[in-house]
Amino acid sequence: MEAPGCRRQQLPVLLLWVNGLMMLGFAGARQQTNRCNESLMLEKLPACGKSFEELMKKVDSKKWCNLTEFIMYYDNFTQCTEREANKARCFWPNPLAEGFITGIHKQFFSNCTSEKVHWEDPPDEILITLILIPVMLTCAMITLVVWCSKRSDILV
Repeated sequence: MEAPGCRRQQLPVLLLWVNGLMMLGFAGARQQTNRCNESLMLEKLPACGKSFEELMKKVDSKKWCNLTEFIMYYDNFTQCTEREANKARCFWPNPLAEGFITGIHKQFFSNCTSEKVHWEDPPDEILITLILIPVMLTCAMITLVVWCSKRSDILV
């Protein structure tokens, strides 16, 4: 006959074993029902691209690099790709959808380059003022603190 202490030691092992079996069963069932249908998604995504292409014909090609000119069209495009990926039970974005979106970007936005902002220092008069004001305020505050700490009659 087993001692009660031995059964208590075996209980956590048994619970972990049962939990593991249950998780394997649930994970296996979930994988079967939620499998991504990549071929369906790749079949449906070109319709989103075609719709975006039709909308972009309304925008002058010289303005394709200005996002404010077509932001609504691009939003419709991304919502369409997300909707089609979800219908095919695929997460979004995924590598296939990203590849499709990258192709659209190459088609429409390959000539768009980000212009780098050239930063310049302000004129010397402004720069000196911006440096000296904090330095002078710091010195004034230190002087005030030292002066007040030497005068013990003010502290009472």
